[in-house]
Amino acid sequence: MPTPTPKPSWIEKGYVDEPIPAGIDLKTEIRRLAQEKNAVILAHYYVDGALQDIADFVGDSLALAQKAATTDADIIVMCGVHFMGETDKILCPDKTVLMPDLNALCSLAESCPAESFADFVKAHPDHKVISYVNTTAATKAYTDVVVTSTNARQIVESFPKEQKLIFGPDRNLGAYINSVTGRDMLLWDGACHVHERFSLEKLVDLKRQYPTAKILVHPECQGPVVKLADLVGSTAALLNYAVRSEHDTFLVATESGILHEMQRQAPQKQFIPVPPDDSTCACNECNYMKLITLAKVYNSLRYEWPTIEVPAEVCEKAVQPIRRMLDISRELGL
Repeated sequence: MPTPTPKPSWIEKGYVDEPIPAGIDLKTEIRRLAQEKNAVILAHYYVDGALQDIADFVGDSLALAQKAATTDADIIVMCGVHFMGETDKILCPDKTVLMPDLNALCSLAESCPAESFADFVKAHPDHKVISYVNTTAATKAYTDVVVTSTNARQIVESFPKEQKLIFGPDRNLGAYINSVTGRDMLLWDGACHVHERFSLEKLVDLKRQYPTAKILVHPECQGPVVKLADLVGSTAALLNYAVRSEHDTFLVATESGILHEMQRQAPQKQFIPVPPDDSTCACNECNYMKLITLAKVYNSLRYEWPTIEVPAEVCEKAVQPIRRMLDISRELGL
């Protein structure tokens, strides 16, 4: 059956804007369509819990890339943000990669335009280039190796100490890696709009309320917040620590979507989100991640649109640093 041609209004909106048939159970229908079309649904820990529940696989950026690289599905549905869909397409150019809403960008990736980054790299020809996975495919094309928060330290340390390095785009993660490795990497001045907003004052107040709680912090957070952490790590590392720890109360400074999986795996424990400093909200959410909904996933599978496309010349360059990351991670057992 041929794929319907997207209507102009869909293209303008960046997602399939069709009414959901009355009386259907979205979760059941999404699973039926995925099986019918040999589609795998991948979800990041930061999307809504309902999406994590219907996904075939839930993980952080490294785990999602590893899963995409080995899937035998014909269609990959990425419940995450745009650069994750691009990574899937780069690793699986022969597969259809669906992004339920093309507006689900990443503030960190957007803080590092490819042309500006290319000029920055050219101005430092004696530096090797390490790019965080939270970058566009075009930016990855100017990179020697990609990293995630899971493997950034190990990959940085795989370079000789005398090798000059550029690290982009997250200045907070780069500063943290510099501090724990003794490096002096040249940092691109970018940041995540979620992790930048965590309030040091509100974290201190929460610690006073829960004095025995352990503080879990993502390394994209600003330095003063990181310094208060009992554990600094990727979303997967924070999750694993919380589930396995003998402690029962945790203050969590990363996107609040991770609390869904923490609570699922450790229902007897208490997970308290650290608030942002610019609102009265009790949690800190990525508005881009929250653009992905059950209705959009259903329509995306139903109409097999929107798709992620990466120009062949960009794909050819960007796949090399991604493959290098996966190879190093495999060698290091990550």
